Amino acid sequence: MSFFRRPDYQSDITLFIDQLKADKPTLEAEQRAGRALLWDKNVDRSAQAEYLDGKVAQSPYVYQTKK
Repeated sequence: MSFFRRPDYQSDITLFIDQLKADKPTLEAEQRAGRALLWDKNVDRSAQAEYLDGKVAQSPYVYQTKK
């Protein structure tokens, strides 16, 4: 052990999260289930390709009138 070593610091936020996980051990599983509902989706590549093919290029000056 080093002579100059200080005790390990833990912020209030870290202590709060550790206490929250100790109080509710299913928290991480619930978070993963919630994420799976909204974000973890399989991408339909053919639909995505059709969407990208249908996009119209935007002009550099959007509000300029065409003559």
